[in-house]
Amino acid sequence: MILDPGILEFAIRNSQSAIKRDMCRLLVVRSEKPFNPSEHLIRFASVCRNSKEYQGHGWGCAWKEPGKGWQIYRNIAPVWEDDFSRFPKTTLLIAHARSAFEDKDIVVENNMPFSDGERVFIFNGELRGVKIREEGRIGAEKIFNFIRRFDSGDTLAALGKAVGLIRNRTRYIRAMNIMMVKEEAIYLSTCFTENEEYFTMRYKEGPELVICSEAYPCEEGWQSIANETVREW
Repeated sequence: MILDPGILEFAIRNSQSAIKRDMCRLLVVRSEKPFNPSEHLIRFASVCRNSKEYQGHGWGCAWKEPGKGWQIYRNIAPVWEDDFSRFPKTTLLIAHARSAFEDKDIVVENNMPFSDGERVFIFNGELRGVKIREEGRIGAEKIFNFIRRFDSGDTLAALGKAVGLIRNRTRYIRAMNIMMVKEEAIYLSTCFTENEEYFTMRYKEGPELVICSEAYPCEEGWQSIANETVREW
């Protein structure tokens, strides 16, 4: 989409309804040894199905496949209705379950992850009155493309710069959580001004690094990621 006005004002926002909110769920898993994605996707699906916000407007995932690079899968059905046996073992998995604003624009093309072949991007949050110049089908894709604009090699610096500019050009931010993967590195930026319990990201380190919007059910060892974090794993 070509943006004629010069400056685009777009909104990624939630309605006041308890069930019509753009408050998606995020997951990244990285391991030195290949793992079965279904083991994590089953637990991620449980997180999404039991969320206080509806997460059934489709989902998607990306994984690294040797010799083929990034592979992307998207489905308009809820994540908890899908068959995870289709996915091969991998060392890097990214997943996103969607909660569409006002139940609108529910098409598979709007499902994350978004990727340019080098980077993979997922997002959740609420921004109102964002004034930036960028292309994209929906607000999240515009944010992804805006970050890419600054990435000339130092991706962490690009993420920090882009997030800072977006914050300065936004009337209201309820939350803006971003995860992006490039090669084997995971980049995260988290920001929220309310609903701390819902928007706080969690992670667990061990044989696998797992970063998720919520801790897996009935699992210990998860740590909260502080608000205003911008970091790389």
